[in-house]
Amino acid sequence: MKSFRFVLPVILFCLTELHAQESLLGNAYMRASTSLDGEWKIIIDPYENGYYDYRHEAFDTQQPASKNAYFTNSKPKNKSDLVEYDFDASESLQVPGDWNTQMDKLLYYEGTVWYKKSFDYHKPQAGKRVFVYFGAVNYRADVYLNGQKLGTHIGGFTPFNYEITDLLKEKGNFLILKVDNTRKKEAVPTLNTDWWNYGGITRSVELIETSGTFIRDFSLQLNPENQQELIGSVTLDGPDKSSKNLTLSVPELKLETSLRTDVNGKVTIKQKVSRLDYWSPQNPHLYKVILSTAADTLTDKVGLRTIQTRGNDILLNGKPVFLKGISIHEESPLTGGRANSKADAELLLGWVKELNANFVRLAHYPHNEHMVRLADEMGILVWEENPVYWTIQWDNPETYANAQKQLTDLITRDKNRASVIIWSMANETPTSAPRLKFLNKLASHARELDRSRLLSAALEQSTLDENGMVRTINDPFAATVDILSFNQYIGWYDGLPAKTEEIRWQISQQKPILISEFGAGAKYGYHGDRLTRWSEEYQEYLYQETLKMLDKIKQLRGMSPWLLMDFRSPRRPLAGIQDGYNRKGLIDEKGHKKAAFYVLQKYYAQKAPD
Repeated sequence: MKSFRFVLPVILFCLTELHAQESLLGNAYMRASTSLDGEWKIIIDPYENGYYDYRHEAFDTQQPASKNAYFTNSKPKNKSDLVEYDFDASESLQVPGDWNTQMDKLLYYEGTVWYKKSFDYHKPQAGKRVFVYFGAVNYRADVYLNGQKLGTHIGGFTPFNYEITDLLKEKGNFLILKVDNTRKKEAVPTLNTDWWNYGGITRSVELIETSGTFIRDFSLQLNPENQQELIGSVTLDGPDKSSKNLTLSVPELKLETSLRTDVNGKVTIKQKVSRLDYWSPQNPHLYKVILSTAADTLTDKVGLRTIQTRGNDILLNGKPVFLKGISIHEESPLTGGRANSKADAELLLGWVKELNANFVRLAHYPHNEHMVRLADEMGILVWEENPVYWTIQWDNPETYANAQKQLTDLITRDKNRASVIIWSMANETPTSAPRLKFLNKLASHARELDRSRLLSAALEQSTLDENGMVRTINDPFAATVDILSFNQYIGWYDGLPAKTEEIRWQISQQKPILISEFGAGAKYGYHGDRLTRWSEEYQEYLYQETLKMLDKIKQLRGMSPWLLMDFRSPRRPLAGIQDGYNRKGLIDEKGHKKAAFYVLQKYYAQKAPD
């Protein structure tokens, strides 16, 4: 009992910090905004001198805050006044962007960097509201405006926002972030990952102005049980949200219907439609959707489709589909760091289309919104993933709250994207009772938020015979997911490519199977025979043999090989070959295609049309 009393306050503090954040602004991508992107002043602070005093007590818990607290942006009052920092005289970084690839000295840096942006802002009209919206900051962000703390956000890949209406000035505003990318064992993801820990304000920062009572969010999909019915909801926010009239309009469908909110500012959509142009890879049709009240209008482009499973099949709009995919990490072939621009997304997804693929797995965390918006337009099906990766603290309530918050914000952001068909709960997590409880709770939460998509995870495998030649899925989480997905590296980590001829798959669950990863490392331009490790020929051979093996799995309904492009990883130090990159890409980090690219391209071209 003594230990319980000791631990509980710590847990409650952390949970409070995680949830003391404002509800996410839905459809921020399409709202009018003022960008704060560009040059931000920075101070590198490995000892966190700008956050803690010499007794290691946080400045932002002290009243008044010391001038030594960096978030106060203090200046000397006279020539004798001692202030030991000055943002305006300090170095700069570009936002959005990671700090690792912008400054050589920060390549491997893990710790705190302070960011400051000064700006002016016109005085909002009476009754208007202003929010500051961050696309993502890795990993922990403490946010201050004009010296006042707005809040703390934890999680490196999801958006967040704060209302700043009452703190804004017409001249001389300063927005300051303490950004800390330190890996922690209780975090999501945890200490050990096979990708680069990019720090910084990695996605755009915007000021969004709204009416006093405005449309905070909406959802709109086809009813999975009835392809002639639209279902969804609208949520108003503000002092006048109760019993308000609003209009839903889809001009192309000649649909205009009146709705009325309840006392909580919410209303449910249930509307019959006919003669729909269903969204699909062959026909990525998007409808303009307009929601309006007397004070506010919100527009979006929404595709309408259904995605389900039936036995071993995945059904898109009621018809079987094979997921011809590839996995992608969020790295830019243009800048060599964290991908963040629409141009990055266009190039990466352009290569996906060149592969004759119709599907991408966005690994191993939520990617920027450009990716799913463009996937909607280009007709590419998408798997999105919560960063529950490898081994995390399954019994830690703070860790679960973190994972659930990131999943919630991902679903909130992308629930109206027709391209997104799978929410993934985890990747390569070893089986245990606490892990099963953790993942089942996440899955239940995902289904509460969104029942219009499928759930999956990269599951664990096991063998049925002494020689390990008969493989199966004995992961208890297989009973929960809609699609059985697993990673396998026969021919790379498990024997040589010829071993694929000896392997048999004996899977009893009557569910569709998606091979979420397979592959081999190869350095572009390095050649040898087909058994020379790291050669393009080895990777090409492995792809040829693996595809033959996978075609023998009767429930196979898709794959997302590992992966489209080489990406940075501190776990990959082999000099002259890896040089800090995972080399399993079909394209190297400079955009050169390897021989295996053309093997997969030909295989997908020969598959039946979507």
